[in-house]
Order: sequence, then structure tokens, then C-alpha cells
Amino acid sequence: MVLIALLSYLTYQLVDPYLQFIIGAFLLAYVLVPLQRRIEPRYGPTITASLVVVGAVLALLIPFFVLIVAIAGDAIRFASGLAADDVTGQIDPVEDWISSQLGREVDLTAVVAPRLEGFAEMVLGTAPDIIGSLTNLTVGLGLAAFLLFYLLRDGDRLVDWSLRVTPLPDAVQETLYGRINDITRAVLLGHVLVAIIQGGIAGLGLLFVGISNVLLWTGVMILLALLPFIGTFLVWGPAAIYLLVVGDVVGGSFLIVYGTIVVGVSDEYLRPVIVDRYAEISPAVIVIGVIGGLSAFGVMGLFVGPIIVGALKASIEVFDEQYKQL
Repeated sequence: MVLIALLSYLTYQLVDPYLQFIIGAFLLAYVLVPLQRRIEPRYGPTITASLVVVGAVLALLIPFFVLIVAIAGDAIRFASGLAADDVTGQIDPVEDWISSQLGREVDLTAVVAPRLEGFAEMVLGTAPDIIGSLTNLTVGLGLAAFLLFYLLRDGDRLVDWSLRVTPLPDAVQETLYGRINDITRAVLLGHVLVAIIQGGIAGLGLLFVGISNVLLWTGVMILLALLPFIGTFLVWGPAAIYLLVVGDVVGGSFLIVYGTIVVGVSDEYLRPVIVDRYAEISPAVIVIGVIGGLSAFGVMGLFVGPIIVGALKASIEVFDEQYKQL
């Protein structure tokens, strides 16, 4: 037991630098396994896994990189605008509106401008670090593609091995893994898909009213949409208020109505239809999983965090139900 614990610790140290990519490969393999099984009888496991990996790279990574480059460009332009001399011009309309409401002069520029410029300098200063991390990113993506191939080709053997070495009765394992499978589907095919759709719908609203850096804010809203109740409002809400303050009453009012009705209804309609189709997951599980997962595992924690918390809940329920068989 000591030897197993020691080797497990050393193995974790080996994979820890690329843990996000390994988690990503497992999650992607889970999504692509049905496609692998459908094509495999015709071409064989090795050729099918190769085709699926190549297809995944072309279908996911290339558009992802294009989107990331576009979002990064928006972020840099946004930060450059804050760092430039036009910061005062962006604050003046808000400052004038507040002064008119209070009936006295308010100097927001002296308070806000230095902080915005400091933030912009920080963002622009991290650009060399981002470029320097491209090597690590390339190695991680190569590792993820390599691991994805073997998970698709030999995944059934890995599952069979896990079932053999797990010290639980077969009936308990079947119930436990079945519920974990339902939770994983609900998170990956439910909450993530809903977040992408909802963020995209909200982004169309920003584009319609002329908000700049739409790709950047759409990406932010997709991430925020993973959080129930809060979601995209943290972006389109302040944007609507800003439009009203600067005098664009039509644009601000439209964004409020659009965000409340179209974006809000899409959330209320899509989550029960897509998520509850696979498993009923409490919003508390999603919030704890997303926030804690992001802190523990980085970006991949947004997806694996809710799965871990949900799997713990399922394990406790199965233990309670199957206690006499353990």
C-alpha cells in the first residue's frame, strides 16, 4: 500500500504540469466515444480513432484558435483604449450624468482613470508572457491529441480494467457509474451547451446595439453563463445602463428588453429541456463546482468541477442505497 501511494504521488507530479490538457482529453473522449463506436466496425479501431482525432482537431482546435486570436485582439484594443489619452473622453458622459443627478460637480476622472490605465498596462504587459507560454501550450495540445487517440481506441479496455480493480460489488458499480455517466452528460451536453447558446444570443444583442469588442464580451458571457441565475446579466446589464447614461435610450431600452426576455427565456427554456433530459443537478452543485473547479484546475475546472461535486453526491446516494451489499 505504501508503494502504491508513493507511486501515485510521483505519477501525479509527472502529470500535474499538463493536468488541464489530460482532463480535456478525457472529457473530449467521453463526447466522441459514440462516434468512435459508430464508425469502428467499418474501419477498425486504430484507423477510426485516427480519423476522429484528426476531425476533432480540424473541427474544434482551428476555430478555437481563430476565436481566441480574435478575442485577444479585442482585449488588447480595449486595453490600449484605456491606456490611451481618450480615457477621459469615455468617462465624461457618465460623469456629466451623475453631476446632473446630484446637482454638484463630480470628478470621476481623477479616481477612475488612473486605475483603468493601471489595469490596461497590466493587460498589455502580460502579452510577452502569453507568447512565451505558447511552447507549453503546443506540448500540452500534442499530449492531449495523443492521449485522445488511445482513449478512443483502447477506452473499453480501460473501463473494464477499472471495473475489475474497483473493490465494489458489480451491482453497486453499475448503479454508481450509471449515475456518474448521467451527471457527466448533463454537465457537458447540458450546461456547457446552454452556456454557449445563451452567450451567443446575448452577444447578438450587444452587436445589434453597437457595443464595441463584441467577441471579447461574448466570450466573457459564455463563461458567466455557466453560473446559474447570475450569468450573462453581468455584461449586458451594465452595457444597457451605459447606453442609457450616454443618451442612447433606444439602444439601452432594447438591450434591457432583449436581455430580460430573449436571453432570460432561453435560459429558463433550454436548461430544463437539455439538462434535465440527462440528470437533475442542483444549481448549487453547478455554482460550487464551477467556482471551485476554476480555482483548482484552471479553465478545465469549469467543466470537471460540477462533475466532481455531482459524482460525490451520487456516490453518497449509492452508498446509502446499497449499504447492505458493501
